[in-house]
Order: sequence, then structure tokens, then C-alpha cells
Amino acid sequence: MSEPDSKMRIDKWLWAARFYKTRALAVDAIENGRVLVDGARVKPAKTLAVGDQLVLHLGQARFDIIVLALSSMRGPASVAQTLYRESDESIVRRAVVAEQRKLQPDVATFRFRPTKRDRREIEKFRRGE
Repeated sequence: MSEPDSKMRIDKWLWAARFYKTRALAVDAIENGRVLVDGARVKPAKTLAVGDQLVLHLGQARFDIIVLALSSMRGPASVAQTLYRESDESIVRRAVVAEQRKLQPDVATFRFRPTKRDRREIEKFRRGE
């Protein structure tokens, strides 16, 4: 699981730990500042070591993790989860955000074209009826 030199590129580790589907997506996230190592922005070629603290912004989720092991091979999710440990605060924060997202109304229920009935209601509204 671990490489013999105990250091590897951060983009490759993020891919192997299954945070991103491709290394290109991992590189893009790193370059756009969505991945911080010990609180600082880094480049995709940054060497990662066991014990480094990462902050990952994946959509609305924020992961605070500590690197436990290095692996250059992408394996099953169960193996990938052994490469890092997420902080308890991070887990709670993500659960709260997920619950808030569930409680928000669904805003994607619009149609691209109004129906005949909708058009008549729009016209009534415009005329002030």
C-alpha cells in the first residue's frame, strides 16, 4: 500500500484515495485552490507525506483529513478509505450541511417553455388583472 520512499505527488494521491475520478480533475482542483495542504495552496507536483493535513472543497462539502498512508494505485473504496482519517468536526459539519440542503425547497422545478395555461396567466399578470 505504501510507497517505499514515503512521499508522492498530491494529485496522484487524491486520485488513488478516490476523491477525484481522474488525475486531471485532481490537478484542476489543486490549481483552483480547492485543496490546501497544512493551510496553504500548493501545486499538483507537491510531495505529500504521511501526517500531512489536507482541506478539500468538493462542491459544498469540506473535508478536513489527515494522510495516514500513501498509495499510487487506485483500489476499491474500502482500501481508499484507509489512506486517510477525516476529523470528527468535519464529519459533523458535512452532516449539518447535507441536512440543510435536504430542507431547502427544490428550485429546479421550472419548465423551459410556458404552457398555454401558463402563458395566459402571465398575460393576466402583465395586464394587472
